[in-house]
Amino acid sequence: MVQIKKICCIGAGYVGGPTCSVIAQMCPEITVTVVDVNEQRIKAWNSESLPIFEPGLQEVVESCRNVNLFFSMDIDRAIQEADLVFISVNTPTKTFGIGKGRAADLKYIEACARRIADVSDGCKIVVEKSTVPVRAAESIRRIFNANTKASLNFQVLSNPEFLAEGTAISDLKNPDRVLIGGDETPEGQKAIEALRSIYEHWVPKTKIITTNTWSSELSKLAANAFLAQRISSINSISALCEVTGADVEEVAHAIGTDQRIGSNFLKASVGFGGSCFQKDVLNLVYLCEALNLPEVARYWQQVIEINDYQRRRFSSRIIGCLFNTVTDKKIALLGFAFKKNTGDTRESSSIYISKYLMDEGAHLYIYDPKVKREQIFQDLSHPAISDDPERVSRLVTVSMDPYDACENAHAIVICTEWDMFKELDYERIYKAMLKPAFIFDGRRILDSLYDQLQHMGFQVETIGKKINQRIHFTANSGSQSPSSKRVKI
Repeated sequence: MVQIKKICCIGAGYVGGPTCSVIAQMCPEITVTVVDVNEQRIKAWNSESLPIFEPGLQEVVESCRNVNLFFSMDIDRAIQEADLVFISVNTPTKTFGIGKGRAADLKYIEACARRIADVSDGCKIVVEKSTVPVRAAESIRRIFNANTKASLNFQVLSNPEFLAEGTAISDLKNPDRVLIGGDETPEGQKAIEALRSIYEHWVPKTKIITTNTWSSELSKLAANAFLAQRISSINSISALCEVTGADVEEVAHAIGTDQRIGSNFLKASVGFGGSCFQKDVLNLVYLCEALNLPEVARYWQQVIEINDYQRRRFSSRIIGCLFNTVTDKKIALLGFAFKKNTGDTRESSSIYISKYLMDEGAHLYIYDPKVKREQIFQDLSHPAISDDPERVSRLVTVSMDPYDACENAHAIVICTEWDMFKELDYERIYKAMLKPAFIFDGRRILDSLYDQLQHMGFQVETIGKKINQRIHFTANSGSQSPSSKRVKI
């Protein structure tokens, strides 16, 4: 079996950084170097302020940084010295050309493959860590074969990540499974065993699955597609609950107790986001279309369409409740990351809800504990969201404090399920808001507080449940008061 002494990871992002940090901590005898062309990102990895937030990541990095874990811009040297090279670069959805909006753009994968072939000698195991379309490993292998030298031998493996942002470190240390795909040749099997030996430092052998390369690649797309499908399924039911009087939380619990279904990923919300689900489902749609399976493609396309529908539906509900106009009204949007415990905003539902509200002229005051101001403006100024950056600057304010965001607001919109939002002083917030004061809970995190919030005077709207609202009034002034008589409507 090939002995792995040095690892190089190309790409210091959400996958490469945490994955290789955990490998370095669990395998102290292996030198791990993470490289990237982004100088600022590498500087951040070498600083006290890491470029990404993940619970537990800081402690892992600090335990082995500059011992057997290094972050560098010397890409060629790291490749040359490595026995194994992870490719962990971005594979965004194509924005133009054939497959626009669906197919994965593999230009960064191709650039890595060419650079590896150009600077390498001896035996190299090259591992796809990025989420890639089926048969991407074959493309990498073709580049290697066309640029090979007599002194060079490559083996290409697929080792997709199955991390959930916000729990990435625990996912890496206690994975459900580790999947390794490779050639069914003696050389391919030796490469698989070499990578398996790394994970066996801390992962039980029974959790390490080996397959052929294509099965490994497709398993990653299929897993994300199935998870996204469950979210879209329960979100479609949430719309039905709101018009019938059913409660989607109760429905999800009832069907989740069926062992054949299970309870995971049946949480109704404003829609799924993140770097993987939408991209991978669209990739699967494109693959099915390319292989002349239009019925299968339409089936998976519907998962994306339900997700888009849920965002539009929630935004329309906000506008409708605010007397059918939000023009020049202040809306406090709490949470901009696509989920709690991460600063990642890729495909966040907050972006799209913000767009719909800006299109109606709302003034947004956005607060998120981990997303930087620059990132929020970058996301909202993207051409797909707004073609007028000045308009974004005029309509959007990023608040450093949730109470400041809510002051004099017409409504609060909760878009990310940060735990801190459950602990806010809503009495204080209510007093500082314009009346009637609305809360739109897009994550169902305030379920246990709905009665209290209504008692304070809030008009509460949530996902997948029709709430009987109370109107507060006083006979002498008509102004609303928490202690006034309540009338159910």
